[in-house]
Amino acid sequence: MSPETPSPIAARRSVAPEAAYGRILLKLSGEALMGEKAFGIEEDVVAQIADELGEVHGLGVQTAVVIGGGNIIRGLAASHRGIERVTGDYMGMLATLINALALQDALEKRGVTTRVQTAIEMREVAEPFVRRRAIRHLEKGRLVIFAAGTGNPFFTTDTAAALRANEIHADVVLKATKVEGVYDADPEKDASARFLPELTYQEVLERDLKVMDAAAISLCRDNGIPIVVFNLFEHGNIRRVVEGERVGSVVRDASG
Repeated sequence: MSPETPSPIAARRSVAPEAAYGRILLKLSGEALMGEKAFGIEEDVVAQIADELGEVHGLGVQTAVVIGGGNIIRGLAASHRGIERVTGDYMGMLATLINALALQDALEKRGVTTRVQTAIEMREVAEPFVRRRAIRHLEKGRLVIFAAGTGNPFFTTDTAAALRANEIHADVVLKATKVEGVYDADPEKDASARFLPELTYQEVLERDLKVMDAAAISLCRDNGIPIVVFNLFEHGNIRRVVEGERVGSVVRDASG
């Protein structure tokens, strides 16, 4: 077996018994890093996320993160302000790298060894994305942060998260949000919105529920990767999800 060949046995060997998953991918929005700010990065929020990821990493769970850039710029929003859409999307990809480096810095201050891999080559600050190398980092106990989305315009970081989760054979995608999970309407706009603790990929697509975009949901459906949608800002939720507690909403096959 070559040094970069994925090893499912190694992937599960040292995981603490209380962990329900051996390998996870956490999707963070850029907006999550703003905290109470209107723009940019709130250091206390990054510190909280790093603390919680450090706890999960300490369980032996192989952890990857995909992070957005909406706290700095979003390609679609930029296009509405007159910037050409492709240019705006590339600007957004660069913003995700800024966020990835901020999270990396916070994690390494807590003793968590990390690697940032980017879909757009910027070798001075991050590794280029190489699937087998990413898997090997995970097997060696390094937390991997994926930046720059898929490297292509017109694709969201939700799609990037689903793609990377499939590429690294993650057991689950954790979709961090600012609400408790999935609702049948926007709970911030509709007080009668009903919480949905469990639903299928098909239900999400047919009802156009704003869990992740359709491409991301389809990728996870086609490869049977469950999605857990939960409130990032309730302290300890990341660990609770990883330990298998019923937190937030779960999207999976009807037979799952």
